[in-house]
Amino acid sequence: MSFYFLPFTKMRCLLLELTSLLLLGSIFAQRQVTVQEGPLYRTENSHITIWCNVSDYQGPSEQNFQWSIYLPSLPEREVQIVSTMDPSFPYAIYTQRVRSGEIYVEKIQGDSALLHITELQDRDTGVYECHTPTTDERYFGSYSAKMNLIVIPDSLRVTSEAQTLNKVQHDSLELRCAVSKTTVQHSHVSIAWYRKKADGPPVEVVSLNRDFVLHSGSEYSQRHASGDIRLDKIGETLSRLTIYNLQSSDEGEFYCEAAEWIQDPDGTWYAMTRKRSEGTVVHVEGTDMDINVRLETEKRTYTVGEPVEFRCILEVQNVAKRYFSISWAFNSSLIASFGANAVPVLNNEFAQREALGQLKVSKESDSVYILKIYQLRLEDSGKYNCRVTERLKTSTGEFIDGESKRPKNTPITVLPLKTNISVEVTNNAPSVLEGESLRFGCNVRAGFRPQNRLSVTWQLVDKQNRRSDIVQLDRDGTLHPGPSYVERSSYGGIQMEQIRPGSFTLEIFNSLKADEGHYECRITEWTRRLDGEWQMIGERHNGSAVSINALDAGFAVTAISRTPGVTYNESFDLQCIIKPHYPSWVPVSVTWRFQPAGSTEFHDLVTFTRDGGVQWGDKYSGFRTRTAIEKSESSNNVRLSISRASDTEAGKYQCVAELWRKNYNSSWTRLADRTSNLLEIRVLRPVTRLQVSKSKRSITLVENRAIPLNCSVKSQTSPDSHFAVLWYVHKPGDTDGRLILKTTHNSVFDYGTYAEEEGLKGRLQFERSLSGGLFSLTVQRAQVSDTGSYYCHVEEWLLNPNYAWYKLAEEVSGRTEVTVKLPDNLLEVNQTMKNLTILENEWVTLECLVTSRSSHASHLSVEWYVWKPGRPEKEEVVKLSRQATFLYGELATVSDLKGRLRLESPSPGLYLLTIQNMTVQDSGMYSCRVEEWLLDPTNTWYRRAESLSRWTTIAVKQPDASLQVDTTAANLTVPEQGQFHLDCTILSVSSQESRFAVSWVVLKTKGRAGHTSHNKDGEEKEVLLRVGQDAIFSPEASPWEGRLRFQRLSATLYRLTVLRADATDGGNYSCRVEEWLPDPKGVWYKLDEEESGPISVYVQDTGSSLQSVTCSNDALFYFVFFYPFPIFGILIITILLVRFKSRNSSKNSEGKNGVPLLWIKEPHLNYSPTCLEPPVLSIHPGTID
Repeated sequence: MSFYFLPFTKMRCLLLELTSLLLLGSIFAQRQVTVQEGPLYRTENSHITIWCNVSDYQGPSEQNFQWSIYLPSLPEREVQIVSTMDPSFPYAIYTQRVRSGEIYVEKIQGDSALLHITELQDRDTGVYECHTPTTDERYFGSYSAKMNLIVIPDSLRVTSEAQTLNKVQHDSLELRCAVSKTTVQHSHVSIAWYRKKADGPPVEVVSLNRDFVLHSGSEYSQRHASGDIRLDKIGETLSRLTIYNLQSSDEGEFYCEAAEWIQDPDGTWYAMTRKRSEGTVVHVEGTDMDINVRLETEKRTYTVGEPVEFRCILEVQNVAKRYFSISWAFNSSLIASFGANAVPVLNNEFAQREALGQLKVSKESDSVYILKIYQLRLEDSGKYNCRVTERLKTSTGEFIDGESKRPKNTPITVLPLKTNISVEVTNNAPSVLEGESLRFGCNVRAGFRPQNRLSVTWQLVDKQNRRSDIVQLDRDGTLHPGPSYVERSSYGGIQMEQIRPGSFTLEIFNSLKADEGHYECRITEWTRRLDGEWQMIGERHNGSAVSINALDAGFAVTAISRTPGVTYNESFDLQCIIKPHYPSWVPVSVTWRFQPAGSTEFHDLVTFTRDGGVQWGDKYSGFRTRTAIEKSESSNNVRLSISRASDTEAGKYQCVAELWRKNYNSSWTRLADRTSNLLEIRVLRPVTRLQVSKSKRSITLVENRAIPLNCSVKSQTSPDSHFAVLWYVHKPGDTDGRLILKTTHNSVFDYGTYAEEEGLKGRLQFERSLSGGLFSLTVQRAQVSDTGSYYCHVEEWLLNPNYAWYKLAEEVSGRTEVTVKLPDNLLEVNQTMKNLTILENEWVTLECLVTSRSSHASHLSVEWYVWKPGRPEKEEVVKLSRQATFLYGELATVSDLKGRLRLESPSPGLYLLTIQNMTVQDSGMYSCRVEEWLLDPTNTWYRRAESLSRWTTIAVKQPDASLQVDTTAANLTVPEQGQFHLDCTILSVSSQESRFAVSWVVLKTKGRAGHTSHNKDGEEKEVLLRVGQDAIFSPEASPWEGRLRFQRLSATLYRLTVLRADATDGGNYSCRVEEWLPDPKGVWYKLDEEESGPISVYVQDTGSSLQSVTCSNDALFYFVFFYPFPIFGILIITILLVRFKSRNSSKNSEGKNGVPLLWIKEPHLNYSPTCLEPPVLSIHPGTID
């Protein structure tokens, strides 16, 4: 709601200014595209939406959106998904999903859209880009934004046993639900239990939300508070629902529902997936005909005017077949009663309130009765109760009272009304300049009831602590200005507005110094009584202080100039500086005054008025055509610019400034005026500074080239100088130069006699640089007759202040000696001879390099030839003409070579011929022939030269077979029912494009399993499995069916595993490898075949034997095979030492006489880890000293 005091005309002006500001904002706005912040984690098969907004754009309000994705496998490649403007925008992999509606864009509004993917797939992971095609006049800002989406597996599992339970009333019910997830990312899980009946929606029993807060449904809240409803977590994934004291209303299907939540980068939680378990059907049977009554209400404390509802709930069996009467009581006094006919009867006082719509007694169902008071009073505080009496029908059809029950009293308290609102006041600035607007905001932050009303009063407390009302808004929305602001409000100087309920603004336009002080906002809250009258329930206020600075404080003016002395036709600026720095809206008028040289009187030259207009004086009308006045946008400074200065502008200048204020009634008040200092301007005549380049140079060029002639003015008197340029040529034998071309200072061209006689008019091109100091004459298509000495004659012209041209100076340039000759024959082709040997199906690139040419403007034609063995002459393969036309030779036309040729020129003079998929028939000697063509001065092409390259000999052969398979023999002993690996290792291959067929065979001995015969005729070879080069598997042989497992561990390592080995699997195994290659036409052929070394496999029976018992027992193994050998060794050493000592003592002289002695080293025990090879004890001889 807005309240304006502006007249209609002022309002229209204000709207026009606001529209201008909006247009300026749109001009300088920078387009900004924003997209939902990532990364976002979503589960497979879920529905996702991603928002994209564009702002600060130009053009129509309806913007278009285009979505693309950058997949992780190709992060630099854009894949287009969907567009709002182009149906053909999606790439093929997304076309079907867009057409079926699985992917679409929803326009929320013109500049906002949502991308929908209704069923996410794993391949939807990537970086999404939202792009908005431009509608702006120029590119400025961002046109796209990106975010990251990661699709993760849906790992949520919710399970509960499906069963049917029959319970008796007041029994307990216990149900369990297992919820599990394997999500790597941090996520929360919420669990909820529901009860569903066939004819109604699901009812929440109890739930544990994602923040681990327990919450019960409205129907079960009271039972949950009393402890009859429990939800317990009894394990990492298991939760248990327990309902004590079952009621008949608990019948139905119970199930649990879980949701997995993840927190997005913006802080919000999102349910990635939601699943429910199987249901458990529960039947509750009554125990007897007892009557149970509950009285429920939402809370116990209320405020006057609030509604309250009491629910009287019957818990009985077969309620639909029984009759009950209900009575409501307040403080033990009857309010109303319900008979078996369900017609309520109220006493006098409450009957009147029901007639006014303030109270209602109703029956919601057979077991629920309601008492509702719509507007509470203070006297409604007290105890409420309901009594239920069963009505029994006799055999005569009459009703008698049966059992009667009532619950405990339910007391409520009704509190009187009082305001709870809080008020906050804000302002646009604590200190403003006189004339600026004051803007205040008054907001009710809390405690406001929507059914109530507010009245608002704005007051000002000035420096003398005097309080005055500014404006008042009563509760009915009527505005009343204060006594001191009535006239000001009538002119629109005061505006009060209600932005929304509880939010108000006050704006004072064109502030005065007297508006300084403390502003208070007083808000009164009103409520309607039951009799319809409004009652004030309280008042709150808050305020904010504002100081106002006077406009004329420190007002001063100064005149300055950076050019007190200028030359004819130059410009000078005069600045009128106003202090302090006022905003542009402050009305200031500035007048420039002028006193001519030799005069004693000042006259007004020009005035910049307070409303932005310009008024010229009558005395010096000539100033108007050469003077510009400009006012700064950010201040009131005024610049006076005078161009084309002359003696008339010489004199003294002065500026006068006046400070104004516009009153609210549109009248003007002059606050102050100031006069600046004097500025004297002197105007001088120019001094010539013309200089023309005197440098000499010589040019030698080829016929048909252009002759560039330059005439450079190194310095000039004025930037506005104009030049007349005369071009001359001096021939040998001539006394004076002959005029070729003349350009006047007005850019008028005139051909000289030499140009007329020699026919140069069509070959001359005159240019002038943008800076004006460089003049160029170009003689196109030079001929030998153009040889000579060229120079220019320059005249400088200036425009005097009276707009008349005069020649200031002239100079002659240095000479340029020009010699024109015919072009030389410089064509050369690289003469390197090459010999190439390549494999079939490879590519070869032939190079034809032009190392030099006669002219850069020449055209080249290139032909390729081949001389094949057995052919009488060379044959043309392909030709590139000088017009860049690609022509096939006869050889390429009649053979399949045409589709395998590619000719390119990556750089000038370099030509590459590529032959793809070489065959043996392509072998031969290749060379190229290059022709150079030139254009003569008459525009006719002629062949200037040709050159041949040396031969490149190419030999094409098929690849050599170098297949090699590991032939190392091996022995394997495996237990029965064990498994063994048969590895097939390829050591070398013939080509990287090779494919392999691998077969495993076994050589077995005929007869009883486990026995080996050395007779060749008694052996048989059988194929276990073959894997072709096309990855097709042969059927498994019958003895191994279901027991073979194939693995390709690397490009050259194949493994076959035999599972559950038995005694019949013994034998010699090997693998056979076939190497296949494609020919140039794509047909596969077998190049080589190799077989690996044998692997002898022995399958050991698991039956008991001495060897197996010994090997399986570590203690027995060491006792039998290890311990005897050291003991035996020590015994031998002891015997030898005894013999040695006895010999030494008995034959001591022999040792001294040099008889050799035996030195026994420590025995060495060679131990093999397998029990099949017994330890070897070896005694090494010692050294003989």
